[in-house]
Amino acid sequence: MVDHPAYPVGLRLSGRRVVVIGGGQVAQRRLPALIAAGADITLVSPSATASVEAMVTAGEIRWERRRYAEGDLAETWYVLIATTDPEANARASAEAERARVWCVRSDDADAATAWTPATGRSEGVTVAVLTAGPHGRDPRRSAAVRDAIVEGLHNGTIAAPHHRTRTPGVALVGGGPGDPDLITVRGRRLLAEADVVIADRLGPRDLLAELPPHVEVIDAAKIPYGRFMAQEAINAALIEHARAGRAVVRLKGGDPYVFGRGMEELEALAEAGIPCTVVPGISSSISVPGAAGIPVTHRGVAHEFTVVSGHVAPEDERSLVDWDALARLRGTLVVLMGVDKIGAIARALIAGGRAPHTPVALIQEGTTASQRRVDATLETVAETVAAEDVRPPAVIVIGEVVEVGARAAAALPTTADPVNQ
Repeated sequence: MVDHPAYPVGLRLSGRRVVVIGGGQVAQRRLPALIAAGADITLVSPSATASVEAMVTAGEIRWERRRYAEGDLAETWYVLIATTDPEANARASAEAERARVWCVRSDDADAATAWTPATGRSEGVTVAVLTAGPHGRDPRRSAAVRDAIVEGLHNGTIAAPHHRTRTPGVALVGGGPGDPDLITVRGRRLLAEADVVIADRLGPRDLLAELPPHVEVIDAAKIPYGRFMAQEAINAALIEHARAGRAVVRLKGGDPYVFGRGMEELEALAEAGIPCTVVPGISSSISVPGAAGIPVTHRGVAHEFTVVSGHVAPEDERSLVDWDALARLRGTLVVLMGVDKIGAIARALIAGGRAPHTPVALIQEGTTASQRRVDATLETVAETVAAEDVRPPAVIVIGEVVEVGARAAAALPTTADPVNQ
């Protein structure tokens, strides 16, 4: 006899009678999917697990507290047989065969007329896997294949773009601090579905190499500005590609709303009537110090941390930062975009009352293979940056937590040896 493979099909059970015989662990695992499918479920069993009883209490299923009896499968579309009584299972299976009801048996798959695949879901896609071969079915392998496919769809490593239902628009995606593994799952999935990616210099560049060949990648730093300011040109490019019906991802470093001008882009898209999704990212203000062994807060050392932009010097009239107030704080100060202004920043903090010997750490290219850490104090940081040739991008951490981290840094696997001053 030829061992034919099972024919895969999706059953639409909404509103249709389904009978589950047995209220144990198998039923407990299978019932949620049947409930989600909208089936009209009757449970036939003298007992049930607490979880199955909770489904009854919630009104999701009906429960007939007795053993299986001939005729229970009348007007039934699908039956799951999952009792510990082989004789009852055989009688129920025989009734299903006579009534032409598709029947799954947990105790004897070969005697069943249907098999339950290993299933999983991701973003509207249902993955169902059955394995069969010369040695019979292999449920564990089915589950492993299912998990691999669902995880790939979930994190974007399996590219499966929408074609019928996708709505053109823009996604502002925070790419994290640089390590491609630190982008969010949703961000990676949107990248895999993009037609156009407009990327910042500080975004996770390694992810761009994984994109399919048809995806147009635009370096935001190289958009021709003409009469536009840089940000206006980027806004114009986002609008142009979205209006052309493309799915656009604006890939940013860190988080779109932490010194990322994400709101400016969102406002421009809203004004143009273009739908936009914002995907938060892991901010370098926390993740980069963490990768270098520095906690931005620590019990008994720092009860607060403040993140500040250093792209405008303290004495610049455009500065919106109250440096005197920051100097009076006892917690951690994290400075982004401040390498070339760190001398002026240190002087302002010391003038405002922060101790000259306050520890400072500079983490260059944080979370990447090129990461390095340089330590100094407020008093020495300017000359240390020059001597060690510290360059952007670098996150600067000021406060006693720098030394806390230094004590434990030896226990962390690091991408580069820290340089301690």
